[in-house]
Amino acid sequence: MKISIIKIGGNVIDFPEKLDEFLKLFSKFPGHKILVHGGGIMASRFGESLGVMPEMVDGRRITDKDTLDVVTMVYAGLINKQIVAKLQALKVNSIGMTGADGNLIRSIKRPVKGIDYGFVGDIKEVNNKLIDHLLKGDLLPVVNAITHDQKGQLLNTNADSIASALATSLAKEHQVNLYFCFNKSGVLIDEKNENSIIPLINEDIYQELKKENVIHSGMIPKLDNAFEALMKGVNHVWIGKAENLLLAAKGKLSGTTIERHRYDLY
Repeated sequence: MKISIIKIGGNVIDFPEKLDEFLKLFSKFPGHKILVHGGGIMASRFGESLGVMPEMVDGRRITDKDTLDVVTMVYAGLINKQIVAKLQALKVNSIGMTGADGNLIRSIKRPVKGIDYGFVGDIKEVNNKLIDHLLKGDLLPVVNAITHDQKGQLLNTNADSIASALATSLAKEHQVNLYFCFNKSGVLIDEKNENSIIPLINEDIYQELKKENVIHSGMIPKLDNAFEALMKGVNHVWIGKAENLLLAAKGKLSGTTIERHRYDLY
């Protein structure tokens, strides 16, 4: 089975018109697919309105009990169900899921190593059988950034990591492509110049650009997840703007592509 894992973030979710346009494109995306989403900006906004102020370290959210309540309400409730409802309106039969639903994704609470991230989950296991069952039944999973430890505890989990974990787990049995949609045209040499896209990248180039601080901040975990996915059998990874997703699906050059079988060409 060919499966596409597509991850969207706040640059799409936080703007209703952009989300509507993306979901129209997504509904036309060919083949079996899974949508993964976060929603950190909206969670921060709702938290602040409730007096729960966001605390971030290196782009990662510190998740105490109150913050966990907020992100669960926003990710698993408001955002997830809005997306599912909009997909149903587009005749895409979808089902919203946390990692706890059907024991989809089991995590453990991140160990304290210098920084206590609180109720943050590191992924340990993905339920491939459940995903196979859903996809074969023509149900499209919409997975949000909440997982569980199978002991009754929900955990806030990075959505890029969820997309990567789903892709690498499913790649053991299927041909899997992974798409990260975000607010830039791709991996850029100059972050202020949308035309400075690096169309194809390998790990040597990545490490050099990271050393030179060309690649930094939130792009680092995204690319780390991408390379880990490729090393674990994912066919290829694409990073770019949500509106270029269909071009990427058709193999047209847009955004940044990393393909496993091209590693030796660089």
